[in-house]
Formats: sequence, C-alpha cells, structure tokens
Amino acid sequence: MNTTFQETVTIRLSDGVELSGELYLPKGAESLVLFSHGSGSSRFSSRNNFVAQELHLQTIGTFLFDLLTIEEDQIYSNRFDIDLLAERLIQVTKFISAKKECLDLSLGYFGASTGVASAFKVAALLPDLIQAVVSRGGRPDLAYPFCSRIKAPTLLIVGELDQDVLKLNQDVFKNLTCPKKLEIVKQASHLFEEPGALKQVSVMATNWFKKYLEYAVHV
Repeated sequence: MNTTFQETVTIRLSDGVELSGELYLPKGAESLVLFSHGSGSSRFSSRNNFVAQELHLQTIGTFLFDLLTIEEDQIYSNRFDIDLLAERLIQVTKFISAKKECLDLSLGYFGASTGVASAFKVAALLPDLIQAVVSRGGRPDLAYPFCSRIKAPTLLIVGELDQDVLKLNQDVFKNLTCPKKLEIVKQASHLFEEPGALKQVSVMATNWFKKYLEYAVHV
C-alpha cells in the first residue's frame, strides 16, 4: 500500500447473516492479521485494538470483525460453537483475501480466548492462505483434533497466573508439529490486565508476525 487505507467492511455470508469489521492497512503494509475474538468480546475489544495499533506501527495491517451478530452473541452456546465460528471465519478470510487492496498481502490470525479454537481449525483447513498464528490466553484445546494439522508457525502466549489455561496450552503445544513457541508472561492473569502485560503480548505477537509474514511475502 502506498497510502494508509481504512474501511468498515460488511460481509454477507452464505447463510444470509451480515458481519461487520474494520480493515486498516498502514502505508507500506505487506501483511494482514485477522483477529478472531473470544467469547463475549467484539471487534471493539480494547485489548485487541491495543495489539492492532502496535501492529500498525510495524506496517502490519489488521482486520477486526465479529463472528457473531449482537443477537447471536446473547446465546451463550454460540460462543463455543467452534464449527459455526470456523465456517464463518473461512468465509470472512476468503472474502478479505479477495479484496483488491489485500490480494498481495500474506495473512495471519491473532486469536483470543475461545476465538483461538476457530483460528486453529481454519489455519489447519486453509494451509495455503494462513502463514502465521498467534494465540493470546487462548483455548486451542477446543480445536484439538486440528492442532497437529496446522502448518503455519504458531505462537502461544499465556499469563503465568492463568494456570488452567496454561496447562491446556502446554498440552496442545506438545501436539503441534509446525514451527512453534510458548511464551509465558510473568505475573500476568488471563486478561493481561497487569501493568505492562499487554504491551509484552503486543511485542511478542508483532515480532512473530514480522518474522513469519514478511518471510512468506518474500519466498
């Protein structure tokens, strides 16, 4: 991109549902990270927007969007319907990758909480499209059967104090056969609300995407 590009995108899915998202491509962007939000979250999540802004500073584009409508999100079980969320993520990914502004961009996923499960499943199903994955406090165990099929380099970030999720991530990590890394943020809880914790997450994620998405562009 020669100039910064920003657009609110509405995507009509095959089931008739319309989803909205915010596409931001900083000047010089060669890669794009799609955010798969966790249960009860949305594209307006302050934590994910913080990470997105850090990515922008490194000329990495972002697409923050909702996989559920406001009405659908009120039904608690929908938040854990990984098959539904993954099918929507597939459609969203294909739509965005086909936009003229995104045709030449390498793609990655940043997942949080339960959103990681859909990101993992789709990364396994679309190995030629997804070049890198980052999980923040995620539940990749919800997509366990697909973990060994992921080819994209995958980074798991977990708070040291988030013991249950840390154990789940350690178990999944053993099953990953792709290039991988598990980062534990000291003295951080599930939401990384402690001073400086989210900044550490952003630095780790940015470095991972810069390494693997930029590499994907040039091979």
